[in-house]
Amino acid sequence: MASAVDAIQLEVTVHALNGVAEEMTARLIRAAYSSNIKERRDCSCALFDCHGRSIAQAAAIPVHLGALGEAVGAVRNCGPVPGDVFLLNDPFCGGSHLPDLTVVSAIPYPDAPTRILGFAVSRAHHADIGGMRPGSMPADSTEIFQEGLVIPPTRIGNADRLDENVLGLILANVRQGEQRRADLRAQIAAGTLGGVRLGELYRRIGLQWEETLAEVLAYTERRVRRRIAEIPDGVYRAIDYLEGADGTDIPLQVAITVVGDEITVDFTGTAPQVRGNLNAPLAVTRSAVSFALRALLDPYLPANDGANAPVRLLVPAGSLVAAEWPSAVVAGNVETSQRIADTVFLALAAVTGGPAQGQGTMNNLILGNRNFSYYETIGGGQGASPSGAGPDGVHVGMSNTLNTPIEALELEFPLRVVRYELCEDSGGSGLHRGGRGIVRSIEVHQDCTLSLLSDRRIHSPQGLSGGGRASPGRNYLGSVPLPGKISLELKAGEQVTLHTPGGGGWGSGEHSCDP
Repeated sequence: MASAVDAIQLEVTVHALNGVAEEMTARLIRAAYSSNIKERRDCSCALFDCHGRSIAQAAAIPVHLGALGEAVGAVRNCGPVPGDVFLLNDPFCGGSHLPDLTVVSAIPYPDAPTRILGFAVSRAHHADIGGMRPGSMPADSTEIFQEGLVIPPTRIGNADRLDENVLGLILANVRQGEQRRADLRAQIAAGTLGGVRLGELYRRIGLQWEETLAEVLAYTERRVRRRIAEIPDGVYRAIDYLEGADGTDIPLQVAITVVGDEITVDFTGTAPQVRGNLNAPLAVTRSAVSFALRALLDPYLPANDGANAPVRLLVPAGSLVAAEWPSAVVAGNVETSQRIADTVFLALAAVTGGPAQGQGTMNNLILGNRNFSYYETIGGGQGASPSGAGPDGVHVGMSNTLNTPIEALELEFPLRVVRYELCEDSGGSGLHRGGRGIVRSIEVHQDCTLSLLSDRRIHSPQGLSGGGRASPGRNYLGSVPLPGKISLELKAGEQVTLHTPGGGGWGSGEHSCDP
């Protein structure tokens, strides 16, 4: 039976929902206190319906957005009532890693305030959530408890009044607690705005609300199924590696089966979870797969759960991509997610025209002590593609943040940027060259702890169709090389330098017109 929702109403609704999510993100960024959110924009917002289905997402951080559905599901299991605000970060209950705090606001129906219309959700990376090292991203953690305070889905009040007992317990276990409080209030404000705007949209749509949302999801599903059907049926395989902190290679293996308009993504053969912190919770794996398929199949697809309907995910329990409690996971979110996406790209590149491998790492740099917590992901080279050269010095894959401007960094932290430039000749050669990486040197002005979580320091990003490999990344303390993953103490005056990887080249031959 034909839907009563016409094409014009459908298109207007899709853009209206996305507009609400974007407006939530803008409020969160403007209201936030920490440079991590207000400058780097390491945050995401989304809307869910009363059934827990994603109906809109802002164009923000890929590793956040695909994982939010499990967070909403965990909150719904707690029996929320309209107006409730929940907080969580538990990676085994819908979170990603502990510094990412998720705020879920239950939105009441405007004309029936005892019923839930939907959920407004934000996830933001806080610069510290406790744990064994400042910044809550230790390179040497082996269990989740070392990485910070674990918060299961917890009711912290409503938009008008927070439970100060609960909030006080949380803030007593983190560094720079007042900054955490300010950023949490910014997230709550974003959720309040999302509730207001979703209520306004409901009033305009009226009795067709449920049918309209169902059609939004069905439209997205039709689009992605149509694109999958264009791929020849078959099994497409790839294997790639993460670099363990102990120098070992950790394999990720994927077999992607395409039958008609459906896809099965199977990670059988991937390494078991490790003793370190490269383990990825299932929500992170789901997020990485969703991102990679969206980028390859239809980058302009509406961002909602309809895109996931034709995709089946198979992951071995207790593996690197489906870690079990209480394993350490802080790098699983930022590094393993990158490799999961890389491996899916690699498997499907020949049949989708995807790019060569980008830098494949977030180059996580964490500096801090009792007085400050600085965290940044650093860009690198994107892979080249049939359409042209790879972009230089950009965030690639599962990260989509900005850099911290030098002026803001030096104003807020006892740090000085000594060097910040493109790393020449780091992109892979080819008909179209890969993007160049970045060189970033920072001098510390106080004794502090350094933690580095980086990859592609041994295995450089691959080219495609005869294109060359990119240069791997390198880390230094002064002139002394550092491994990709390490935590150590710095003295005031010391400098840490990261050379980030480039992107792989595409096509054989020399490029003649690429910049």
